[in-house]
Amino acid sequence: MRFASRMDGFEPGIFNVLDERKRGRLARGEPVYDLSIGTPDFQPEPHIVKALAQAASDPANYRYSLGETAELVQAVQGWYKRRYGVELAGDELMAVYGSQEGLAHVGWTLCDPGDVVLVPDPGYPIFELGPYLCGARCVHYPLLAENGYLPDLEHFDPDLAQKARFMVVSYPANPSGAAAPDEFYPRLIEFARRSQIAIVHDNAYSEIIFDGRVGKSFLAFEGAKEVGVEFNSLSKTYNLTGARVSFVLGNREIVGAFKRLRSQIDYGMFLPIQHAAAAALNGPQDSVERNRSAYQARRDALCGGLRSIGWAVPDSQGSMFVWAPLPEGYASSAEFCFELLDRTGLLCTPGSAFGPLGEGHVRFALVRPVPVMEEIVAAVKASGILEGRG
Repeated sequence: MRFASRMDGFEPGIFNVLDERKRGRLARGEPVYDLSIGTPDFQPEPHIVKALAQAASDPANYRYSLGETAELVQAVQGWYKRRYGVELAGDELMAVYGSQEGLAHVGWTLCDPGDVVLVPDPGYPIFELGPYLCGARCVHYPLLAENGYLPDLEHFDPDLAQKARFMVVSYPANPSGAAAPDEFYPRLIEFARRSQIAIVHDNAYSEIIFDGRVGKSFLAFEGAKEVGVEFNSLSKTYNLTGARVSFVLGNREIVGAFKRLRSQIDYGMFLPIQHAAAAALNGPQDSVERNRSAYQARRDALCGGLRSIGWAVPDSQGSMFVWAPLPEGYASSAEFCFELLDRTGLLCTPGSAFGPLGEGHVRFALVRPVPVMEEIVAAVKASGILEGRG
């Protein structure tokens, strides 16, 4: 059997390898604390589930939707206006099946084979995979702790920027947990104008942000719609990961081109899901703040607890992740993850999965309650792993 040469770039993911180790421990009756994947353990609100169930009971809702309902468009427009102060026209937004799907395909509207796309390092793998699938050449731009995990736009290679078709940016960031200050976005927009480059901003975690910070939209800053688009997801905000609801919003030319592309491969989001999404956006928002507070308490328990036993793990500023440097004496994030699992039952993700500059770190997902985080800290302390290899 012959396969496309692009498949040479796909190897078994680290999550598959970790899951195999996890299943081995569970089969032996050994505990596992799984903080590897960012799947919320909170429940969706009853009014959202009710809207979905009622819509799903209507046989008329099983036809092709062929686009967004007026109800959903108005819900997105109203939410963006209330939450960010952003006015959106109907042709400035489109639903996609989760940001992962949207980010995988948006490059097909923006670049040709061989074009340059700028992706963050460290960064979420789909940022690079999407351009790779359409034959683009991904160039990493570094995100360094000493620069707050922000791109150094003032010293960016102008020739490289001029060659690039688009740049992927994401704050609060996965995996680093960094939040961008307000002053960053006008500089980003000016950089895009100067370089004639499109910006694709992934805004999955604006509602999971800590210590009194306020999550922002890229589109809330003057000139943003002229240079780019934003993805915003309901997955983490409303605990709807399996429903796959996200939107691409902003520049109407990009949205329009993307809509033409997707019209060839898609017949629209399942109508009951659209009803549920509108219910989430229009309904009570108490759970958003409640979940944010719970995530912050988990972050405090994990990061503060690990620091108390000698592991210098900084507090995440946002997202549902913690970005931890390897303890002294360890060089390989993958090897450390395996040893940490074997000695403590704690499962996390090696930083090398997020790009070359991710090496030297591991990522924890804040998907267990505070008492479990305290158990994890106790297990790490008891293992002696912070004292070096056993």
